[in-house]
Amino acid sequence: MLYPEIVIAGCGNPLFADDGFGPAVVEELKKLTLPDNVKVEDAGLGGPHFIFTLLDPEVTKKVVIIDIADYGAEPGEITKLRVEDLPPGAYRDAHSWDLAEPLNRIKDSIDITIIGCQPKRVTAPEFEIGLSDEVVRAIPKTIQVVLEIIGVDYGTARQCLQEERQPGNAAETCGCPETR
Repeated sequence: MLYPEIVIAGCGNPLFADDGFGPAVVEELKKLTLPDNVKVEDAGLGGPHFIFTLLDPEVTKKVVIIDIADYGAEPGEITKLRVEDLPPGAYRDAHSWDLAEPLNRIKDSIDITIIGCQPKRVTAPEFEIGLSDEVVRAIPKTIQVVLEIIGVDYGTARQCLQEERQPGNAAETCGCPETR
């Protein structure tokens, strides 16, 4: 079995500033002990096109995609999208592959949620390693949303991740904007 019942895929390239959001969230999620029916995968840059076409709808029932999404919000705000919310050609990777197309092929048999974070900067083709502060602060809220989607209640683990990712800001429980 290639993928289990629930797949969480972080998309993006950490070489292009905020485009590394998906892999950064995956890195944090991998620190948690999740149920055996959940696979957390760094889907990288071009990988999503292939990963999404390798899913078996007989086994995989839910996919959560974590990526940047320019939807005109303030940097660091997150939103939940369905495949139907993506206009044709609007969801592409850096190689201009339309990622909505393989998602549209499986959306009727697999529940797909895309968690998009508004980037502050994406530097492609120039390299810049590191996320903006606004996008870093969105990581704990994104983890919380992912855990809610997959039905895992970590309570204190989420709080620890929030405090860890927000040094000097321990008074706030989460400095991230609410999910739209």
